[in-house]
Amino acid sequence: MDSDTFSGNDDAAVGGIAADRLRSIIERVERLEEERKALAGDIKDIFSEAKSAGFDVKVIRQIIRLRKQEPAEVEEQETLLDIYRRALGM
Repeated sequence: MDSDTFSGNDDAAVGGIAADRLRSIIERVERLEEERKALAGDIKDIFSEAKSAGFDVKVIRQIIRLRKQEPAEVEEQETLLDIYRRALGM
């Protein structure tokens, strides 16, 4: 057996796995998850601010979703929405 396997050396490969590399990856993901959690809280605060200023948060969310799409995709959806509304007499 490899002498590093049981030496307690963190740099050693354990069972063929580089322990330090694995630990680094896990810790980076954990840090990013904490950042994401903090950002989600910030976004929630901004939506609360918008609501208290009289804005409709549902509409703001729709606009944000639309801004992420390609213009042609948005136009196609709006055209279909208009067709469906007319078909239903709206």
